[in-house]
Amino acid sequence: MRVPRPRKIVLLVSLVVTLALLCCGGSVTLIVLGSISDENPAMLTSATGCGENGPVDPDAKLPELSSYGAAQMRNAAVIINVGAELQMPPRAWVIAVATAMQESRLSNLGHLGAKNDHDSLGLFQQRPSSGWGTPDQVQDPVYASTKFYKKLKTVDGWQTMSLTRAAQAVQISAYPDAYAKHEPIATQIVNTLADGAANAAGDSVAMVCAAGSQVAASGWTIPLKAPVGSAFRSPERPNHQGVDLSVGRYTPIAAVASGVVSVVKCDEDFRGRKTCNSDGYPGKGGCGWMVEILHAGNVMTRYCHMVQRPFVRENQQVAAGEIIGRVGTSGNSSGPHLHFEVHLNNDRSSTGAINPVQFMREQGAALGNEG
Repeated sequence: MRVPRPRKIVLLVSLVVTLALLCCGGSVTLIVLGSISDENPAMLTSATGCGENGPVDPDAKLPELSSYGAAQMRNAAVIINVGAELQMPPRAWVIAVATAMQESRLSNLGHLGAKNDHDSLGLFQQRPSSGWGTPDQVQDPVYASTKFYKKLKTVDGWQTMSLTRAAQAVQISAYPDAYAKHEPIATQIVNTLADGAANAAGDSVAMVCAAGSQVAASGWTIPLKAPVGSAFRSPERPNHQGVDLSVGRYTPIAAVASGVVSVVKCDEDFRGRKTCNSDGYPGKGGCGWMVEILHAGNVMTRYCHMVQRPFVRENQQVAAGEIIGRVGTSGNSSGPHLHFEVHLNNDRSSTGAINPVQFMREQGAALGNEG
């Protein structure tokens, strides 16, 4: 069976390396597709669209991405096109591609003999004995993708679940947490093969860029709507490892992506005091009431200066957009605002910090003045 072709087809091929990706602003950043690896999936290309032009034709000449070759990318294109034909929103495409990455590395697997997991076959390792279809059917990428999406559609609330929970609800895998690590590259694949569709509002088929508190198909959203004040490592504040989002006291703060809360604490000031229930001041030191969340791809986000003890606890799983606390001015602060940081490789030090404005733009969740 051939995949029906969309009315307008655009193939996005990103071939330019920007060595200043981690530290510099500027125009749209592109990177060589082959330079992204499973070990460092957080560095994603910034797509120029939001899926308006539709997915690429699976029979077109496709780029290779990371360790995924032409045949695997074609299978990803089939998965995306089937999702589009079924009127599933782009968040579903990311979930489906990530699931196939985990189950088969985007390869249409036949029977693997002694290495086979029961009678699992095809892109999604669907089992004929469990009612997914005949062996021939589940090895047809169009059929297998259709079955995956139809099952996903029956999962109540899948649109707001973390990717790994949504995938597990369909697959019922023995390794329920295994899907999360594929989310960053699955996002990259969808952006590359579908005109930046991972930047679109994840729960809509309209292909309109995510805005405000909407969660993008990438699984990312903004922590709150506010202008960016003090910038990342500006000439005036070269040791400022995040950005300040200036907004009123008690404004709710959202987790920017699903993940696990790794730190909740009242940060000590320069004198070793834990006085986070009082307003801070410049030179006091410390983040005040703060939260850190570890996301897929080993990306960590930090939220500082909350007005009261955060609403979450360590080791708690949170979803994108879930409220974790409220804006305050505790710690080293001159007034109510959210100090927001992004760190790669779960490196909590300044070495791991990157520009949140650029990073969030690349996830389809532009901060402050860009929103």
